Amino acid sequence: MESNNKEQILVRITGQDRPGLTASIMGILAKYDVEILDIGQADIHNTLSLGILIRVEEVHSGQVMKELLFKTTELGVNIGFSPVSDDEYEAWVERQGKNRYILTILGRKLSARKIEAATKVITSQGLNIDSILRLTGRTSIRNPQKHVRACIQFSLRGTPKDRKELQASLMKLSSEMEMDFSFQLDNMYRRMRRLICFDMDSTLIQTEVIDELAMRAGVGDQVKAITERAMRGEIDFKESFTERVALLKGLDVGVMKEIAENLPITEGVDRLMYVLKRYGYKIAILSGGFTYFGEYLQQRYGIDYVYANELEIDEDGKLTGNYVGEIVDGRRKAELLKLIAQVEKVDIAQTIAVGDGANDLPMLSEAGLGIAFHAKPRVVANAQQSINTIGIDGVLYFLGFKDSYLDEKGRN
Repeated sequence: MESNNKEQILVRITGQDRPGLTASIMGILAKYDVEILDIGQADIHNTLSLGILIRVEEVHSGQVMKELLFKTTELGVNIGFSPVSDDEYEAWVERQGKNRYILTILGRKLSARKIEAATKVITSQGLNIDSILRLTGRTSIRNPQKHVRACIQFSLRGTPKDRKELQASLMKLSSEMEMDFSFQLDNMYRRMRRLICFDMDSTLIQTEVIDELAMRAGVGDQVKAITERAMRGEIDFKESFTERVALLKGLDVGVMKEIAENLPITEGVDRLMYVLKRYGYKIAILSGGFTYFGEYLQQRYGIDYVYANELEIDEDGKLTGNYVGEIVDGRRKAELLKLIAQVEKVDIAQTIAVGDGANDLPMLSEAGLGIAFHAKPRVVANAQQSINTIGIDGVLYFLGFKDSYLDEKGRN
Protein backbone atom coordinates (compact mmCIF):
# COMPACT_ATOMS: atom_id res chain seq x y z
CA MET A 1 0.00 0.00 0.00
CA GLU A 2 1.32 3.44 -1.01
CA SER A 3 2.42 5.75 1.81
CA ASN A 4 0.44 8.97 2.23
CA ASN A 5 3.55 10.74 3.50
CA LYS A 6 4.53 11.92 0.06
CA GLU A 7 4.69 15.31 -1.56
CA GLN A 8 4.87 16.70 -5.07
CA ILE A 9 7.69 19.06 -6.06
CA LEU A 10 8.13 20.83 -9.39
CA VAL A 11 11.84 20.95 -10.26
CA ARG A 12 12.91 23.59 -12.83
CA ILE A 13 16.41 23.51 -14.33
CA THR A 14 17.73 26.16 -16.73
CA GLY A 15 21.12 26.99 -18.20
CA GLN A 16 23.57 25.91 -20.86
CA ASP A 17 22.76 22.44 -22.15
CA ARG A 18 25.42 19.76 -21.92
CA PRO A 19 25.58 15.98 -22.50
CA GLY A 20 24.72 13.86 -19.48
CA LEU A 21 22.81 16.52 -17.53
CA THR A 22 19.46 14.70 -17.55
CA ALA A 23 21.16 11.39 -16.73
CA SER A 24 22.87 12.98 -13.69
CA ILE A 25 19.56 14.38 -12.42
CA MET A 26 17.77 11.07 -12.91
CA GLY A 27 20.57 9.24 -11.10
CA ILE A 28 19.88 11.23 -7.93
CA LEU A 29 16.09 10.79 -8.22
CA ALA A 30 16.45 7.06 -8.84
CA LYS A 31 18.51 6.64 -5.66
CA TYR A 32 15.49 7.75 -3.61
CA ASP A 33 12.92 5.84 -5.74
CA VAL A 34 11.26 9.10 -6.82
CA GLU A 35 8.13 8.88 -9.00
CA ILE A 36 8.09 11.07 -12.13
CA LEU A 37 4.59 12.54 -12.62
CA ASP A 38 5.48 14.78 -15.57
CA ILE A 39 8.57 15.83 -17.50
CA GLY A 40 9.28 18.23 -20.36
CA GLN A 41 12.34 19.81 -21.93
CA ALA A 42 13.04 22.53 -24.47
CA ASP A 43 16.37 23.66 -25.91
CA ILE A 44 16.52 27.18 -27.36
CA HIS A 45 19.85 28.30 -28.81
CA ASN A 46 21.74 25.75 -26.65
CA THR A 47 19.91 26.98 -23.54
CA LEU A 48 18.13 24.24 -21.62
CA SER A 49 14.78 24.50 -19.87
CA LEU A 50 13.90 21.25 -18.09
CA GLY A 51 10.84 20.73 -15.88
CA ILE A 52 10.21 17.61 -13.77
CA LEU A 53 7.21 17.08 -11.50
CA ILE A 54 8.22 14.52 -8.87
CA ARG A 55 6.46 12.66 -6.06
CA VAL A 56 8.80 11.80 -3.20
CA GLU A 57 8.64 10.53 0.38
CA GLU A 58 8.57 13.54 2.71
CA VAL A 59 11.37 12.01 4.77
CA HIS A 60 13.65 12.10 1.68
CA SER A 61 12.53 15.35 0.00
CA GLY A 62 15.03 17.61 1.78
CA GLN A 63 17.96 15.36 0.91
CA VAL A 64 16.81 15.00 -2.71
CA MET A 65 16.65 18.79 -3.15
CA LYS A 66 20.03 19.20 -1.46
CA GLU A 67 21.74 16.70 -3.76
CA LEU A 68 20.07 18.19 -6.83
CA LEU A 69 21.27 21.65 -5.80
CA PHE A 70 24.87 20.43 -5.39
CA LYS A 71 24.82 18.59 -8.72
CA THR A 72 23.38 21.52 -10.71
CA THR A 73 25.90 23.90 -9.12
CA GLU A 74 28.63 21.52 -10.20
CA LEU A 75 27.19 21.46 -13.75
CA GLY A 76 26.83 25.25 -13.90
CA VAL A 77 23.06 25.38 -14.33
CA ASN A 78 20.25 26.93 -12.27
CA ILE A 79 17.63 25.01 -10.30
CA GLY A 80 14.38 25.97 -8.58
CA PHE A 81 11.82 24.05 -6.52
CA SER A 82 8.08 24.66 -6.10
CA PRO A 83 5.77 22.57 -3.91
CA VAL A 84 2.56 21.32 -5.57
CA SER A 85 -0.34 20.47 -3.24
CA ASP A 86 -2.55 17.44 -3.73
CA ASP A 87 -5.46 19.71 -4.71
CA GLU A 88 -3.34 21.57 -7.29
CA TYR A 89 -2.13 18.27 -8.72
CA GLU A 90 -5.64 16.81 -8.98
CA ALA A 91 -6.90 19.98 -10.70
CA TRP A 92 -4.06 19.61 -13.22
CA VAL A 93 -4.97 15.95 -13.84
CA GLU A 94 -8.60 16.91 -14.42
CA ARG A 95 -7.58 19.44 -17.08
CA GLN A 96 -5.80 16.70 -19.03
CA GLY A 97 -9.17 15.34 -20.08
CA LYS A 98 -10.00 18.43 -22.13
CA ASN A 99 -9.83 18.47 -25.91
CA ARG A 100 -6.46 18.98 -27.51
CA TYR A 101 -5.87 20.98 -30.69
CA ILE A 102 -2.88 21.78 -32.87
CA LEU A 103 -2.48 25.28 -34.29
CA THR A 104 0.22 25.56 -36.96
CA ILE A 105 1.46 29.00 -38.04
CA LEU A 106 3.37 29.21 -41.30
CA GLY A 107 5.02 31.91 -43.40
CA ARG A 108 8.21 33.17 -45.00
CA LYS A 109 9.07 34.82 -41.69
CA LEU A 110 7.28 34.95 -38.34
CA SER A 111 7.55 38.15 -36.33
CA ALA A 112 6.55 38.81 -32.72
CA ARG A 113 3.63 40.88 -34.05
CA LYS A 114 2.28 37.89 -36.00
CA ILE A 115 2.64 35.47 -33.10
CA GLU A 116 1.02 38.00 -30.75
CA ALA A 117 -1.99 38.26 -33.05
CA ALA A 118 -2.38 34.48 -33.22
CA THR A 119 -2.04 33.98 -29.45
CA LYS A 120 -4.64 36.69 -28.80
CA VAL A 121 -7.13 34.66 -30.85
CA ILE A 122 -6.22 31.54 -28.85
CA THR A 123 -6.70 33.34 -25.53
CA SER A 124 -10.00 34.92 -26.57
CA GLN A 125 -11.36 31.45 -27.32
CA GLY A 126 -10.46 30.15 -23.84
CA LEU A 127 -7.70 27.82 -25.05
CA ASN A 128 -4.48 27.26 -23.13
CA ILE A 129 -1.06 26.73 -24.75
CA ASP A 130 0.59 23.54 -23.45
CA SER A 131 3.68 23.61 -25.64
CA ILE A 132 5.28 25.45 -28.56
CA LEU A 133 7.44 23.64 -31.13
CA ARG A 134 9.42 25.04 -34.05
CA LEU A 135 9.03 22.76 -37.10
CA THR A 136 11.33 24.57 -39.52
CA GLY A 137 15.11 24.35 -39.29
CA ARG A 138 17.50 27.05 -38.21
CA THR A 139 18.27 29.57 -40.94
CA SER A 140 21.54 31.33 -41.60
CA ILE A 141 21.59 35.12 -41.38
CA ARG A 142 24.64 35.41 -43.63
CA ASN A 143 23.61 32.73 -46.15
CA PRO A 144 19.81 32.52 -46.18
CA GLN A 145 18.01 29.75 -48.09
CA LYS A 146 16.49 30.49 -51.48
CA HIS A 147 12.99 29.50 -50.33
CA VAL A 148 12.98 30.52 -46.68
CA ARG A 149 10.07 29.33 -44.54
CA ALA A 150 9.17 29.57 -40.86
CA CYS A 151 6.72 27.38 -38.97
CA ILE A 152 5.64 27.12 -35.32
CA GLN A 153 3.27 24.54 -33.89
CA PHE A 154 1.17 25.21 -30.76
CA SER A 155 -0.31 22.37 -28.72
CA LEU A 156 -3.55 23.70 -27.20
CA ARG A 157 -5.90 22.41 -24.53
CA GLY A 158 -9.56 23.24 -24.04
CA THR A 159 -12.64 23.73 -26.18
CA PRO A 160 -13.05 26.82 -28.39
CA LYS A 161 -15.95 29.06 -27.36
CA ASP A 162 -16.95 29.43 -31.02
CA ARG A 163 -15.13 27.26 -33.58
CA LYS A 164 -16.48 29.19 -36.57
CA GLU A 165 -15.48 32.52 -35.06
CA LEU A 166 -12.03 31.13 -34.29
CA GLN A 167 -11.60 29.94 -37.87
CA ALA A 168 -12.82 33.27 -39.26
CA SER A 169 -10.41 35.21 -37.02
CA LEU A 170 -7.46 33.09 -38.13
CA MET A 171 -8.34 33.43 -41.82
CA LYS A 172 -8.69 37.19 -41.40
CA LEU A 173 -5.20 37.35 -39.87
CA SER A 174 -3.93 35.18 -42.70
CA SER A 175 -5.02 37.71 -45.33
CA GLU A 176 -3.90 40.75 -43.33
CA MET A 177 -0.51 39.58 -42.04
CA GLU A 178 0.90 37.23 -44.70
CA MET A 179 0.89 34.04 -42.66
CA ASP A 180 -1.00 30.76 -42.91
CA PHE A 181 -2.82 28.70 -40.30
CA SER A 182 -3.98 25.17 -39.71
CA PHE A 183 -6.25 24.45 -36.73
CA GLN A 184 -6.82 20.71 -36.17
CA LEU A 185 -8.19 18.47 -33.47
CA ASP A 186 -5.21 16.55 -32.10
CA ASN A 187 -6.44 12.98 -32.43
CA MET A 188 -5.08 9.70 -33.78
CA TYR A 189 -6.20 10.52 -37.33
CA ARG A 190 -4.12 13.71 -37.46
CA ARG A 191 -1.01 11.64 -36.74
CA MET A 192 -1.95 8.82 -39.14
CA ARG A 193 -2.75 10.46 -42.48
CA ARG A 194 -2.25 7.96 -45.31
CA LEU A 195 -3.77 9.28 -48.57
CA ILE A 196 -3.24 12.68 -50.16
CA CYS A 197 -5.13 13.88 -53.26
CA PHE A 198 -3.99 16.87 -55.33
CA ASP A 199 -5.58 19.03 -57.92
CA MET A 200 -3.07 19.50 -60.74
CA ASP A 201 -3.51 22.79 -62.61
CA SER A 202 -2.49 25.86 -60.54
CA THR A 203 -1.68 23.47 -57.67
CA LEU A 204 1.11 21.05 -58.63
CA ILE A 205 1.86 23.15 -61.71
CA GLN A 206 1.70 26.92 -62.06
CA THR A 207 -0.53 27.03 -65.09
CA GLU A 208 -3.81 25.75 -66.50
CA VAL A 209 -2.87 23.31 -69.28
CA ILE A 210 -6.06 24.04 -71.18
CA ASP A 211 -4.89 27.65 -71.42
CA GLU A 212 -1.51 26.45 -72.73
CA LEU A 213 -3.23 24.34 -75.38
CA ALA A 214 -5.54 27.20 -76.28
CA MET A 215 -2.66 29.61 -76.84
CA ARG A 216 -1.15 27.21 -79.36
CA ALA A 217 -4.56 26.80 -81.01
CA GLY A 218 -4.91 30.59 -81.32
CA VAL A 219 -7.91 30.80 -78.96
CA GLY A 220 -6.02 31.70 -75.79
CA ASP A 221 -8.01 34.75 -74.73
CA GLN A 222 -11.37 33.06 -75.25
CA VAL A 223 -10.46 29.95 -73.26
CA LYS A 224 -8.68 31.83 -70.48
CA ALA A 225 -11.74 34.01 -69.86
CA ILE A 226 -13.94 30.90 -69.54
CA THR A 227 -11.36 29.19 -67.26
CA GLU A 228 -11.21 32.14 -64.87
CA ARG A 229 -14.99 32.32 -64.61
CA ALA A 230 -15.18 28.58 -63.91
CA MET A 231 -12.45 28.63 -61.24
CA ARG A 232 -14.21 31.51 -59.48
CA GLY A 233 -17.36 29.41 -59.46
CA GLU A 234 -19.31 31.82 -61.66
CA ILE A 235 -20.27 29.16 -64.22
CA ASP A 236 -20.79 25.39 -64.07
CA PHE A 237 -17.55 23.44 -64.55
CA LYS A 238 -19.00 20.87 -66.96
CA GLU A 239 -20.47 23.56 -69.16
CA SER A 240 -17.27 25.57 -69.21
CA PHE A 241 -15.16 22.46 -69.82
CA THR A 242 -17.21 21.44 -72.85
CA GLU A 243 -17.02 24.97 -74.31
CA ARG A 244 -13.24 25.17 -73.85
CA VAL A 245 -12.47 21.72 -75.28
CA ALA A 246 -14.56 22.50 -78.36
CA LEU A 247 -12.33 25.51 -79.07
CA LEU A 248 -9.27 23.21 -79.27
CA LYS A 249 -10.55 21.39 -82.35
CA GLY A 250 -7.83 20.82 -84.96
CA LEU A 251 -4.82 21.24 -82.65
CA ASP A 252 -2.00 18.77 -83.35
CA VAL A 253 -1.53 16.28 -80.49
CA GLY A 254 2.27 16.70 -80.71
CA VAL A 255 1.88 20.04 -78.96
CA MET A 256 1.00 18.21 -75.74
CA LYS A 257 4.46 16.64 -75.43
CA GLU A 258 6.17 20.03 -75.75
CA ILE A 259 3.89 21.54 -73.10
CA ALA A 260 4.38 18.59 -70.71
CA GLU A 261 8.19 18.82 -70.92
CA ASN A 262 8.06 22.51 -70.00
CA LEU A 263 5.41 22.53 -67.28
CA PRO A 264 6.17 25.18 -64.61
CA ILE A 265 6.35 23.01 -61.48
CA THR A 266 5.10 24.73 -58.31
CA GLU A 267 7.66 25.66 -55.64
CA GLY A 268 8.11 22.83 -53.16
CA VAL A 269 6.63 19.99 -55.26
CA ASP A 270 9.92 18.06 -55.52
CA ARG A 271 10.47 18.22 -51.76
CA LEU A 272 6.85 17.41 -50.94
CA MET A 273 6.68 14.36 -53.22
CA TYR A 274 10.03 13.03 -51.99
CA VAL A 275 8.91 13.18 -48.35
CA LEU A 276 5.42 11.78 -48.98
CA LYS A 277 6.81 8.81 -50.90
CA ARG A 278 9.52 8.24 -48.31
CA TYR A 279 6.98 8.05 -45.49
CA GLY A 280 4.59 5.75 -47.31
CA TYR A 281 1.72 8.05 -48.31
CA LYS A 282 -0.49 7.06 -51.22
CA ILE A 283 -0.67 9.99 -53.67
CA ALA A 284 -3.37 10.80 -56.21
CA ILE A 285 -3.96 13.48 -58.83
CA LEU A 286 -7.67 14.30 -59.18
CA SER A 287 -7.79 16.89 -61.91
CA GLY A 288 -10.24 18.74 -64.10
CA GLY A 289 -7.29 19.00 -66.51
CA PHE A 290 -6.06 16.31 -68.85
CA THR A 291 -4.81 12.75 -68.33
CA TYR A 292 -1.77 13.23 -70.60
CA PHE A 293 -0.24 15.81 -68.25
CA GLY A 294 -1.28 13.97 -65.09
CA GLU A 295 0.48 10.85 -66.35
CA TYR A 296 3.59 12.89 -67.12
CA LEU A 297 3.71 14.00 -63.45
CA GLN A 298 2.90 10.45 -62.37
CA GLN A 299 6.02 9.16 -64.11
CA ARG A 300 8.16 11.97 -62.75
CA TYR A 301 7.12 11.61 -59.09
CA GLY A 302 5.88 8.03 -58.72
CA ILE A 303 2.28 9.11 -58.10
CA ASP A 304 -0.08 6.20 -57.39
CA TYR A 305 -3.34 7.35 -59.02
CA VAL A 306 -4.27 9.78 -61.79
CA TYR A 307 -7.84 10.67 -62.66
CA ALA A 308 -8.35 13.47 -65.17
CA ASN A 309 -10.10 14.12 -68.49
CA GLU A 310 -9.28 12.36 -71.75
CA LEU A 311 -9.15 14.39 -74.97
CA GLU A 312 -10.47 12.71 -78.12
CA ILE A 313 -7.94 12.46 -80.97
CA ASP A 314 -8.78 11.69 -84.62
CA GLU A 315 -6.87 9.45 -87.05
CA ASP A 316 -4.72 12.37 -88.20
CA GLY A 317 -3.45 13.08 -84.68
CA LYS A 318 -5.64 16.16 -84.22
CA LEU A 319 -7.91 17.06 -81.32
CA THR A 320 -11.56 16.64 -82.28
CA GLY A 321 -12.91 19.20 -79.83
CA ASN A 322 -14.57 16.42 -77.82
CA TYR A 323 -13.62 14.44 -74.74
CA VAL A 324 -13.88 10.74 -73.86
CA GLY A 325 -15.65 9.40 -70.76
CA GLU A 326 -17.02 11.16 -67.69
CA ILE A 327 -15.84 14.69 -66.86
CA VAL A 328 -13.82 14.94 -63.66
CA ASP A 329 -15.60 17.85 -61.99
CA GLY A 330 -15.93 18.81 -58.33
CA ARG A 331 -18.49 16.12 -57.54
CA ARG A 332 -16.41 13.45 -59.27
CA LYS A 333 -13.24 14.49 -57.38
CA ALA A 334 -14.99 13.98 -54.04
CA GLU A 335 -16.30 10.58 -55.22
CA LEU A 336 -12.82 9.51 -56.35
CA LEU A 337 -11.26 10.54 -53.04
CA LYS A 338 -13.73 8.30 -51.19
CA LEU A 339 -13.25 5.47 -53.72
CA ILE A 340 -9.44 5.48 -53.46
CA ALA A 341 -9.70 5.61 -49.65
CA GLN A 342 -11.87 2.47 -49.77
CA VAL A 343 -9.47 0.68 -52.12
CA GLU A 344 -6.51 1.57 -49.89
CA LYS A 345 -8.49 0.69 -46.73
CA VAL A 346 -7.94 4.20 -45.37
CA ASP A 347 -10.47 5.93 -43.11
CA ILE A 348 -11.75 9.15 -44.68
CA ALA A 349 -10.40 11.01 -41.62
CA GLN A 350 -6.89 9.91 -42.68
CA THR A 351 -7.17 11.61 -46.09
CA ILE A 352 -5.83 14.98 -47.26
CA ALA A 353 -6.97 17.04 -50.24
CA VAL A 354 -5.13 20.03 -51.74
CA GLY A 355 -6.53 22.33 -54.42
CA ASP A 356 -7.06 25.90 -55.56
CA GLY A 357 -10.34 26.16 -57.48
CA ALA A 358 -14.06 26.14 -56.81
CA ASN A 359 -14.29 22.63 -58.28
CA ASP A 360 -11.92 21.45 -55.51
CA LEU A 361 -14.25 22.50 -52.68
CA PRO A 362 -16.21 19.19 -52.56
CA MET A 363 -13.05 17.11 -52.07
CA LEU A 364 -11.56 19.65 -49.63
CA SER A 365 -14.74 19.33 -47.56
CA GLU A 366 -14.81 15.54 -47.82
CA ALA A 367 -11.18 14.95 -46.78
CA GLY A 368 -10.03 14.65 -43.20
CA LEU A 369 -7.75 17.61 -43.89
CA GLY A 370 -8.67 19.97 -46.74
CA ILE A 371 -6.06 22.58 -47.72
CA ALA A 372 -6.68 25.47 -50.11
CA PHE A 373 -3.40 26.24 -51.87
CA HIS A 374 -2.85 29.76 -53.33
CA ALA A 375 -6.57 29.55 -53.90
CA LYS A 376 -9.30 31.76 -55.30
CA PRO A 377 -11.12 33.97 -52.72
CA ARG A 378 -14.25 31.83 -52.69
CA VAL A 379 -12.19 28.71 -51.98
CA VAL A 380 -10.20 30.32 -49.15
CA ALA A 381 -13.44 31.60 -47.60
CA ASN A 382 -14.82 28.04 -47.45
CA ALA A 383 -11.63 26.18 -46.52
CA GLN A 384 -10.55 25.17 -43.02
CA GLN A 385 -6.83 25.50 -43.86
CA SER A 386 -5.01 27.45 -46.52
CA ILE A 387 -1.47 28.07 -47.73
CA ASN A 388 -0.80 31.32 -49.54
CA THR A 389 2.60 32.52 -48.32
CA ILE A 390 5.01 29.71 -49.28
CA GLY A 391 5.36 26.73 -51.62
CA ILE A 392 3.24 23.59 -51.60
CA ASP A 393 5.74 21.82 -49.33
CA GLY A 394 4.07 23.84 -46.57
CA VAL A 395 1.60 20.93 -46.50
CA LEU A 396 4.29 18.93 -44.67
CA TYR A 397 4.13 21.26 -41.66
CA PHE A 398 0.34 20.90 -41.45
CA LEU A 399 1.03 17.15 -41.22
CA GLY A 400 3.42 17.75 -38.32
CA PHE A 401 6.72 17.12 -40.12
CA LYS A 402 9.83 18.85 -38.79
CA ASP A 403 12.72 19.82 -41.05
CA SER A 404 14.98 17.73 -38.82
CA TYR A 405 13.07 14.56 -39.89
CA LEU A 406 14.29 15.04 -43.43
CA ASP A 407 17.65 14.17 -44.93
CA GLU A 408 19.64 16.47 -47.17
CA LYS A 409 17.59 15.79 -50.31
CA GLY A 410 14.35 16.46 -48.45
CA ARG A 411 15.51 19.86 -47.19
CA ASN A 412 16.08 21.46 -50.57
